[in-house]
Amino acid sequence: MIANGEIVHIIERRRFDADVRRHFVGVVEQTDATIIRVVGYTFVFDPSLTRYVRASERRTRIIPLSASGLVINIAPSDTQLEAVRYEDREGRLVVTDGGSFSLDINEFGPNR
Repeated sequence: MIANGEIVHIIERRRFDADVRRHFVGVVEQTDATIIRVVGYTFVFDPSLTRYVRASERRTRIIPLSASGLVINIAPSDTQLEAVRYEDREGRLVVTDGGSFSLDINEFGPNR
């Protein structure tokens, strides 16, 4: 279902209120039936700033496709990974690259 070269946006659902709000966006390097290897950026919600902040360095993550707490979205192939950011648009939280990729993620509540 997920192919090498695709760009993915991954939301890790929190199990408890105190859990870190973490998202990841990156390019799939390798995939098999149960896991994907993705290179990209982690975004973590900073409650003092009330917004998501991108980690400065790229990371490689191994994502198990069977994990129950993940929501994986496929971004358009022309998404500019370096330009991805979170914006508040009239009270709605949107992750975008300012171009073809724009994803409203408010199904998890305001600013989550």
